[in-house]
Amino acid sequence: MFELFKLIGLGLVLLLPLVNPLTTVALFLGLSSDMSEEEKKKQSAMAAFYVFVIMIVAWYAGKAVINTFGISIPGLRIAGGMIVSFIGFNMLFPHDVNEPKNGKKVKTKNIAFIPLAMPSTAGPGTIAMLISAASTFSAETAHMDLWVAYSAPPLTAIAISLILWASLRASLSVMKLIGTSGIDAISRVMGFLLVCMGTQFVINGIIELVTMQ
Repeated sequence: MFELFKLIGLGLVLLLPLVNPLTTVALFLGLSSDMSEEEKKKQSAMAAFYVFVIMIVAWYAGKAVINTFGISIPGLRIAGGMIVSFIGFNMLFPHDVNEPKNGKKVKTKNIAFIPLAMPSTAGPGTIAMLISAASTFSAETAHMDLWVAYSAPPLTAIAISLILWASLRASLSVMKLIGTSGIDAISRVMGFLLVCMGTQFVINGIIELVTMQ
């Protein structure tokens, strides 16, 4: 049991700086201002679930998927950067997605998968780390019981998902505290930061691509 908790703790230490739930919380604050309380809770739960699914797929099948489709890690970074930048521009120059059209209210946008789960939480860096760790995991845990080796990855993914879910749910209180104007300010600041982050993702991807040649 000690070995299991040791592996989970190591996984959290390695992944939490890459996952960075606080960034996702700030993004959530900016994108969910026009949602109802119930919808915010639903989006929080869905985002946590999607993060779990992405991490499990990256761990068990990530290498096979990127090899099958001919995707490189630099390619993931560049694509992720473009998505992040696009979302950032939309937050900097927002438009009311719930504005009535012909007397009908437009359906609330779904932000759980993109951008909360991917690329904000389980982004290119997290996926690359999982694929890399999975390729050496068997050798590093050869001395451990099989049930420990098989249980640690999904339990770590569950722990990350629960941390994200708790962080997003806690942010609902922050929303009530800062009000609409505060959320709008956070949204625009976060939008600018996302454009910067997305640009940096693209730059890093290009640099990695060039050094691979």
